[in-house]
Amino acid sequence: MAIGILTSGGDCPGLNAVIRAIVLKGERVHGKRFVGFRDGWRGVVEGDAWELSRKDILGIGKLGGTILGTSRTNVFDGDPSASQALAQLERLEIESLIVIGGEGTLSGANELAACGVDIVGVPKTIDNDLSGTDVTFGYDTAIQIATDAFDRLRTTGDSHGRCMVAEVMGRHVGWIALDSGIAAGAHAILIPEQRTSWDELAEWVEHARLRGRAPLVVVSEGFIPEGSDAAFSDQGLDTYGRPRLGGVGELVTHEIEQRTGIESRCTVLGHIQRGGTPTAYDRVLATRFGLAAVDAAVAGRFGRMVSLRGTDITEVPISEAIGRLNSVPPSRYEEAALLFG
Repeated sequence: MAIGILTSGGDCPGLNAVIRAIVLKGERVHGKRFVGFRDGWRGVVEGDAWELSRKDILGIGKLGGTILGTSRTNVFDGDPSASQALAQLERLEIESLIVIGGEGTLSGANELAACGVDIVGVPKTIDNDLSGTDVTFGYDTAIQIATDAFDRLRTTGDSHGRCMVAEVMGRHVGWIALDSGIAAGAHAILIPEQRTSWDELAEWVEHARLRGRAPLVVVSEGFIPEGSDAAFSDQGLDTYGRPRLGGVGELVTHEIEQRTGIESRCTVLGHIQRGGTPTAYDRVLATRFGLAAVDAAVAGRFGRMVSLRGTDITEVPISEAIGRLNSVPPSRYEEAALLFG
């Protein structure tokens, strides 16, 4: 019998550090065997897996991406009972699964647990949108990358006297936009949790310009523009039926230029935010999550997700992590708004 490991959904800095910690402690302390599934739930459904050992994890803790590969495959897609996945787990003699993923991945894991599979979850998302944990690994790296990019945008904005608009990831929460925007001294931050009118945005931009600054506007991809009821999306749906977001930055840029007359340019950071080397903080948090996850699996504490509360690693039911989004509270946005304009 072996413990299976998979990474699913969007890639994220710190995934390899989780895998390394699980295998290292699992072999050394618990004497367990591990099987890695390729490309997330696809590997489970197709039985595409290989045995992971110490030699496979040498030096991977500092690497971005995931040695297991990932995809947005839905384990129940086209197979409502997930019978094929269950058969593959039995064939490969998998005693339990450690599932590393975000909202969509953990939702599938929770459903599979209801089918009798023993599962431990590890929270993974650069968006920091999972409930049940104070923060997720990958988030610190994402905001550092975004902050570095904004610092560069500000220099070119100052040189040309332009308004620079930067669109960042986050889906339906604005944590990346908020924290990176504060760090970079943005003159306006637009997030899904907060409605902002075009007139208010134009006022912030013009006020910054009057003070002799080249305005910097940070917008989260899930921001809901004035006159709309939902986030901007023209790229269809993903495998979980969720809209693929993106493109609102260009809309914001057009509105600013039309309303203020200030030459404006848009930059979409996109996948740059979740590629590359994880920060030291994310390496440490990911390692601690991995160590705790393998302990939970060996102890039989299934249907649970490892979690950070304060500085302590604990566990919560997976259902608690996916029941609602970890949204930016109004008080945090109000703090930032004092700096706008």
